[in-house]
Amino acid sequence: MIRVSGLTKIFEGGNKAIDDLSLEVKQGEILALLGPNGAGKTTAIRVLTTLSGFDEGEVEVAGLNVDREPESVRRAIGLVAQQTGVDYFLTGRENLMLQGRLYRMKTADIEARIVELAKYFELNDALDRLVTTYSGGMRRKLDIATALIHNPKVLFLDEPTLGLDIKSRQNLWQYINKLN
Repeated sequence: MIRVSGLTKIFEGGNKAIDDLSLEVKQGEILALLGPNGAGKTTAIRVLTTLSGFDEGEVEVAGLNVDREPESVRRAIGLVAQQTGVDYFLTGRENLMLQGRLYRMKTADIEARIVELAKYFELNDALDRLVTTYSGGMRRKLDIATALIHNPKVLFLDEPTLGLDIKSRQNLWQYINKLN
């Protein structure tokens, strides 16, 4: 599912954010990148999700080369970034619908996924409210749901439990195991 060989990313000024990273993640495996702030974890995720270029190496995600097939990689993945990607001036339902349409899903499929994800992440009561009225934890749950709307082959989570209470964290990890 993910194959990285000799990945190196150098920022302007010569700062090596990633230095010769190699790894392989097979289907059904879960990989966690651990390290202190500034270790390059987010940079690695940005490269793997086509949000950043790199200087050396080979990178494949879902069997697709991120350099040659970035659009196909983006269709195959879901990403929950450190900062929320939801629109605060839309409702939760509108955010999920928009994300599904960006993936060219059929309306009926989007609506079915909204029902499923809203139930799982306990968003039913808030689904038709503006996101500006959501708590931080509710925004995070919605952000995760938007990343899952299209049933991605590979899911990238960058500090996904940030802002979630203990019960919501446990639910998230249970859902990840279920997806796996």
